[in-house]
This record gives sequence, C-alpha cells and structure tokens, in this order.
Amino acid sequence: MRTVLITGASSGIGEACARVLASESNYRLLLCARRVNRLEKLRDRILDSYPDCEIFCFELDVREREQVEMALNNLPADWNSIDILINNAGLSQGLESLENGDTGDWDRMIDTNVKGLLYVTKYCIPKMVNSGMPHIINLGSIAGKEVYPKGNVYCATKHAVDALTQAMRIDLLEKGIKVTSIDPGMVETEFSEVRFKGDKERAQDVYKGLTPLCGQDIAEIIAFVLSRPAHVNINDLLVMPTAQATGTIVKRTS
Repeated sequence: MRTVLITGASSGIGEACARVLASESNYRLLLCARRVNRLEKLRDRILDSYPDCEIFCFELDVREREQVEMALNNLPADWNSIDILINNAGLSQGLESLENGDTGDWDRMIDTNVKGLLYVTKYCIPKMVNSGMPHIINLGSIAGKEVYPKGNVYCATKHAVDALTQAMRIDLLEKGIKVTSIDPGMVETEFSEVRFKGDKERAQDVYKGLTPLCGQDIAEIIAFVLSRPAHVNINDLLVMPTAQATGTIVKRTS
C-alpha cells in the first residue's frame, strides 16, 4: 500500500487524482487544501464508492512555510511515511501586460506555484527516503514550456517549476526518488475562473468551441506514470487537447 500526498486536492486535477487513485486498491490518500470543508465532502464521497480506502484530510495553505512545516511534521504516526507527493496546488491570477499587472496577483502566484511547491517538497523528502518506490510528481504547464501574451508572471512561475523539477531529479537521484513533471495544456477546471477572479462568463469563453482536457484525463495519466516499474521514470510529459497546438494556437468550431 502506497501513501500519496496530494496538495490542492479540493478541486480540479487534485480532486480527480484523489478519485482515480482511490479507485485502485494500492493507495492511501493524504489530502490537503485550504478549503478543508470541500476536502471532507470529497473524502465522504470517495468512501461512499470505495469504503476500504484509507483517507486523511488536513487544512494546508502551501504559501505559509511555518504552517507547512507544522502540518507535515505533526501527521499522525500511521501517516508519517509518504511514498508519493503530487505537487498539484497552483493557480493563475490575472491576464495583464506587465505595466498593468497587479503586484498582489504576482505575489500569490509566486508564493503558491514556486515557494509553496518548495516548502511542501522540502518537508516531505525526509518522509520518503524509506519508501520502496518514492515518487514526486510536479504539475507544470504548457506555460512552463513557452510564454504567451500577458502570461508573464504565471509563465515565469511554471518555467520555475520546470527548472526545479529538473534540479530535483539531480539532487534526489542518490535517494532513489523518481521525479516527474506533468505539463497540461488547456484543462477545464476552476483554473480560468480563478484567473479571472470569479468571472464565469469570461472563464467559459476560454474553452468555447473546443473540447479541452478535464481533470480526469490528467489524473489517469498520473496513475499510469505511478504504475511504471521501479526502473522506469517518465521525466516530463506534455499533454494537450487535440484542438490545441501551442499555448495560444487552438482550433475552434465556432
């Protein structure tokens, strides 16, 4: 039985990962997010379908280093060893040129996407070294492979995730910890709604006239990556909807 910690598990790709991994018989789920009420509802829904699944939920804002340290250093004894870390927590805020950017948005993206990933990883690594098959999966983005207009700081944070993933792979080689980057294109979750600060109509326009990826698509890919034998690591996986060629070039039917 492998214990997997999923950050940002209350919605989107994180929630989908919890559901997909719960459907398999060899995972215990450590789920964390800021919205603990949503986590608890997710836990209850999963247990309705998979009553034998072991799940522990806790509130965590990955931006707060002291909170991350305290939460991960005070897990119940039977949850203190982690086999898999899925660094899913992340967001985008705004879509403005640099001179019109909101510095609060910049801080939130940098604190969540870069510093939050670092904090969680730092405090998880000691809990992974005794695992038989330790694995870190970082959720990157097509935005970590190319830059698009007005994506400036968000793209910068995802480029940082790409660089950190490569660095982790080097630093953790001697510890036998696999490190994988999963880099999606357009995925219809709450991502665009968060980016546009609750403007549902603007968020829906992002996906109009095409079929985007969904959280389930990415979760199933992650489950496949985790199922590879010990000698196989998938370093970097870029996945796009069929209707998307680059970060900005898409084919719409209307």
